[in-house]
Amino acid sequence: MGYHDIYKSCQDNPEAYWLEQSKAIDWEEAPRQALFDKGNDLYEWFADAKVNACYNAVDRHVENGRADQVAIIHDSPITGTQTKITFAELQTRVAAVAGALQANGVGKGDRVIIYMPMVPEALEAMLACARIGAVHSVVFGGFASNELAVRINDCTPKAIIAASCGLEPARVVAYKPLLDGAIEQADHKPDFCLILQREQAPCDLTPGRDLDWHAAQKGTTPAPCVAVEGNHPAYILYTSGTTGAPKGVVRQTAGHLVALNWTMKNIYNVDPGDVFWAASDVGWVVGHSYICYGPLVHGNTTVVFEGKPVGTPDAGTFWRVISEHNVRSFFTAPTAIRAVKREDPKGEEIGKYDISCLRALYLAGERADPDTVIWAQEKLGIPVYDHWWQTETGYTIVGNPAGLEALPVKVGSPTVPMPGYDVQILNEAGEPQPAGTLGSIAIKLPLPPGTLPTLWNAEDRFRKSYLTTYPGYYETGDAGRIDEDGYLYIMARTDDVINVAGHRLSTGAMEEVLAGHPDVAECAVIGVSDPLKGQAPMGFVCLSKGVDRPHAEIAAECQQRVRDQIGPVAAYKMTLVVDRLPKTRSGKILRTTMVKLADAEPFKLPATIDDPAILDEIKSALQTIGYAKDA
Repeated sequence: MGYHDIYKSCQDNPEAYWLEQSKAIDWEEAPRQALFDKGNDLYEWFADAKVNACYNAVDRHVENGRADQVAIIHDSPITGTQTKITFAELQTRVAAVAGALQANGVGKGDRVIIYMPMVPEALEAMLACARIGAVHSVVFGGFASNELAVRINDCTPKAIIAASCGLEPARVVAYKPLLDGAIEQADHKPDFCLILQREQAPCDLTPGRDLDWHAAQKGTTPAPCVAVEGNHPAYILYTSGTTGAPKGVVRQTAGHLVALNWTMKNIYNVDPGDVFWAASDVGWVVGHSYICYGPLVHGNTTVVFEGKPVGTPDAGTFWRVISEHNVRSFFTAPTAIRAVKREDPKGEEIGKYDISCLRALYLAGERADPDTVIWAQEKLGIPVYDHWWQTETGYTIVGNPAGLEALPVKVGSPTVPMPGYDVQILNEAGEPQPAGTLGSIAIKLPLPPGTLPTLWNAEDRFRKSYLTTYPGYYETGDAGRIDEDGYLYIMARTDDVINVAGHRLSTGAMEEVLAGHPDVAECAVIGVSDPLKGQAPMGFVCLSKGVDRPHAEIAAECQQRVRDQIGPVAAYKMTLVVDRLPKTRSGKILRTTMVKLADAEPFKLPATIDDPAILDEIKSALQTIGYAKDA
């Protein structure tokens, strides 16, 4: 069966389809029912089952002939070290960590915050929690104390697992002072902290509260796997909310396992034993789904990479890792490829490595502009698949099911909905729109397994955030259109569709035009306040390495490109050439923050911002053309 047949069979009978897919998971008690309707648009999957996520990710592979297969490759160009851990070794290590947690009172249902860098122990901590039924909440290592305190108060952890430090290309980030500050600020206090000492910056342990990672494991009984209900939370992952307060996305265990296991072959086209690499961080959803759980549950080797796309040491580091570790499928963010392209526009670094092992590049995390996709296609000579999903869904909403049936790539589209996702374009009245019409992207309920059933301790906020705008649908917050072949085009976040003199225009469409300029490495378009038109588009462009032309000349060419390709209706007249764009640590451009800065409106500094100093550079550029006057 090809994609269209399978998609239809899932639409016709989703329960039968997902019950069949659930057979790939090892259950303590197999599900007898797939979907549970809790009423009022709330749903759960496989709630009657009993299962353990760690057993499926680790132990079953040891028992079924993969004991000596490498489970985790840790590659750190920052320290110059590589470590390989087999499934058998991983089982021993995870059971020991879980035993230490149990010995200190952590049990099923208790929450544990994990605050760690990209080291194997971060995955061991996640799996150790899953092993004993504890609910982990990973917070990006190095997050500010006040943001960590907010998360401590929200999920009230019994324990916090942290490292003494994290490593950046040019600096060591001490985690312990940030952790101490967070606990001091928080109303809730953990019973204890488990600290991994790294040799680059060991820390002092707080007596009576802090335990050494290795010492705490000595003399304790390795923990066996504890079966939990199918709807038991595997983890809580905080994502940014429009109010500034983070939203705790809940991931339930059984649906998570079934869905992720399905994606590894059907979307990423890897077989058990293949090496899969997602160049992300355990602090993000990609790290949960595709560094930790997805690859390991499916029996793949996963790569944990402590480095950057450029600067550790150069723009060839991705290709080195792929070559050295025989990576079959590679997943990263478009912004990472743009960084590589900006540093190495001719792709000369690629030629230094044999990457013939690589079958496809997968992009997600933000819109993949056509220029970046085309560059990667040409330089790598392999398929480049954009796919679209969210922290809330945990895996692909719309993608190219390459392992099932590789569909034709349409550059600019992440392709088609995956089984279980009924994606529709709605107008402001909630009415489905015809092909080609720009509108809000919504998904008809119920969502498939593995997606969020609610927010942690915030059901009302869950409803308000996702379910109330379009009754019967999940609101994605993105805007786009679907073409006559069923391909989706993500054009912008809903709040990035701007209204210029009554015309609704997509900033994403303008970004595509600017990105096509031969000298532009990266760009962003925002809508700023305009007294005459309501809103006016403003572009920010970063130039490729080696470009040395007058900025006014490039700005004029950008204006003409938009006029030629979108039309005078866009009223595009403002282009600022800047060195960098403000981004989150996962690479998303902070467009909303840029709008508030330009319009001199107050804003809360996003917790996830990578380098706050960039905002000062953007502010200075804005002030040269009369914006950000009072910011």
